[in-house]
Amino acid sequence: MNSIDLKSRAKINLSIDVLGKRDDGYHIVEMIMQTIDLYDNLKITKIEGDFIKIKSDSEDIPLNQDNIVYKAADILKKRFNIKDGVEISIQKNIPVAAGMAGGSSNAAAVLVGLNKVWNLGLSESELKEIGLQLGADVPFCITGGSALAQGIGEELTNIHGLSEGVNILVCKPDIFVSTKEVYQSLDMNKVQKRPENQKLIESLKNDDIKYVSENMVNVLEEVTASKYKEIKQIEATMMKNKALGSMMSGSGPTVFGLFDNKEYAIKAKEELLIDYNQVYLVNSSNKGVEIYG
Repeated sequence: MNSIDLKSRAKINLSIDVLGKRDDGYHIVEMIMQTIDLYDNLKITKIEGDFIKIKSDSEDIPLNQDNIVYKAADILKKRFNIKDGVEISIQKNIPVAAGMAGGSSNAAAVLVGLNKVWNLGLSESELKEIGLQLGADVPFCITGGSALAQGIGEELTNIHGLSEGVNILVCKPDIFVSTKEVYQSLDMNKVQKRPENQKLIESLKNDDIKYVSENMVNVLEEVTASKYKEIKQIEATMMKNKALGSMMSGSGPTVFGLFDNKEYAIKAKEELLIDYNQVYLVNSSNKGVEIYG
């Protein structure tokens, strides 16, 4: 196989709780992650020469070894002593530095794609193991769907997620948020409300989107929202337009809303587009990385 085309999907968090901090600085979390049908397109092609080349239509991502995609290819190249060159072309649709695991998702796609292109024969669990070395979100992005993530995000339990008909409006304001700084600024003693993840999991199982929407909690939101007024403004616009619920994803700054009526979601989208460029109306998805073409 000389080339392969892949979709790498974004994720949102339906909940985030931070339970503590390990000695190595990593935070212990418990969160519900869900892939959505907003995805980047990647094309992986064999090329002459023993090197990794990255191309993209986005000016917001590095095209060198600082890109997690490069690291993903490099880790496989070294582990299996591959001497073939490879070109990775990334068409970005997922907002960059948005709390939606865009980079992790791209890395996941590279692991899946190169496993085929280089005929490595790695199982899904082996790919996830390698993915964890690149970041806690990478293993989840490989399979997608919905999962309860625990530990530092690497302990995944598959759960019944949002049904694929749920309308999800995503808005990324034009601000940059440092995940590291958000976690460092979180005062665990001041967290007022925590998600009840078991109740959320039960409600997802029963397709009770109303309960899920009204009881989503992200303990990181107050940290980011205290610095950027846009977070609460976007949520207010979504709720005014009859979203069932709205919340920040990850460490931000992306905000999403869940709608059971597409017309309401379209109206909210039109309103948000007046002030923000990156607004997407998508559905939930039970897929992660997908090979196509």
